[in-house]
Amino acid sequence: MSVTYITTKYERCSMTGGESSSGDPMERQHTGEDRVRMVARQVSEPRTANWIASEADWSHGPTKRALERLVDDGILYRDDTGTQTTYFPDYRRQSIKEAIRLRDSDHTVEDLTERLTEMNAQIRGWKDEFDVESPNQLRGTIADQVLDVTEEDRRREIAREWEQLKRRIEIVGFAIREWDFVAPATECGGARR
Repeated sequence: MSVTYITTKYERCSMTGGESSSGDPMERQHTGEDRVRMVARQVSEPRTANWIASEADWSHGPTKRALERLVDDGILYRDDTGTQTTYFPDYRRQSIKEAIRLRDSDHTVEDLTERLTEMNAQIRGWKDEFDVESPNQLRGTIADQVLDVTEEDRRREIAREWEQLKRRIEIVGFAIREWDFVAPATECGGARR
């Protein structure tokens, strides 16, 4: 599964230490470490260095070093308890940053509420279509039924989308609930105390 990460202007600049020479930060080529950071910050479950290296299209050694720097900086967590070391982001920090990004965007609370309604309707549609209650139950239907390869692939893809949508619903719901709290200081009459 390919991971897409949309960076903010601040994040793009901090990856390079400033604006690109072309004036458009999106036009510059991302380094291997940039790609590792982008992939690692977007994983929805703990992943190995090899998996992240593959997704970032970078070799294992430099990927592992980049991941360790992210752990040292408090951006990622490392889990050594299993058979393989895995890495995953601080989901709380990500949720708060994303809620702030949504609040600072051109979206209104009504826009986000409408999007939340659409996402919930999509999940209800999958529940009704497949008569299941979770992404893993949907995956289980592949074993329970005789399906062609195309339908098996479709169900696996829907299960992945469902998991991502559940996470997105949590973040958008948080942004709506905390709309006033995450407002820019300029909307609150000055700096927060």
